[in-house]
Amino acid sequence: MKSRLLPSRAVQRLVRFARDRRAATAIEYGLIVSLVVIAMIGAFTQVADVTTALWGNISTKVSKTN
Repeated sequence: MKSRLLPSRAVQRLVRFARDRRAATAIEYGLIVSLVVIAMIGAFTQVADVTTALWGNISTKVSKTN
């Protein structure tokens, strides 16, 4: 019987959260943060590619020297 109450409570909380203006602001901030994180991941990926190429170049030069 408790398992039937859980979904209705969850739905009630979700509806209350959706109607709250503060929730809308929190969601907006969450979307902004997610866009910033996506941009950071893209930048880190580019830095990782450059760094990997740099160390590969150094490794090649060291190997040729020996």
